[in-house]
Amino acid sequence: MTSSFARSPDYPIDPLFLERWSPRAFTGEAISEADLFTMIEAARWAPSSYNSQPWRFIWARRDTPHWDRLFGLLVPGNQKWVKDTAALLFLVSNGMMNTKDGLKPSASASFDTGTASALFQLQAIRMGWHAHGMVGFDRERAPDVLNLPPHHRVEAAFAVGRRADPATLTEEQRARETPNGRRPITDFSHEGGFPPREA
Repeated sequence: MTSSFARSPDYPIDPLFLERWSPRAFTGEAISEADLFTMIEAARWAPSSYNSQPWRFIWARRDTPHWDRLFGLLVPGNQKWVKDTAALLFLVSNGMMNTKDGLKPSASASFDTGTASALFQLQAIRMGWHAHGMVGFDRERAPDVLNLPPHHRVEAAFAVGRRADPATLTEEQRARETPNGRRPITDFSHEGGFPPREA
């Protein structure tokens, strides 16, 4: 299903980047473990400091034994639409990494895990799925529910599914069911440093 919203880049880029967005209307179609693993495989090839690969994916497909436990971590507003997705994942980073000097804290674990997240989402789009990222979940309960080891942190949750007609959403949700735009490059890209501060 294509969007009626035309996104226009200021510079020529691959259409894949414009096709990636976060819908809330999903068909309820099931996903195979092989398709889900293909997305995680793409994430596996993300770059990371010292090749530490700090990302961890905790996942469940809908109508499988682990689904309710992960689904129960989401805030009610997200549960309303995630119930129709095919898979739910929690993306976790490991804050420690092995170096030539032994185990050390990683200054880039969240950054590296975010890079893996981007590759995961782009692979999903390439396969005709959408991945919608969320931070609306119970952060206090998540470490216990997900059985996190020490030095691990939940970064985000992702719901994966096939996009559906927005008419299946509530009126409030339909109002947001459009790919959003982006600020111009000049807002966040500065040659040589930030502009001088005003006195």
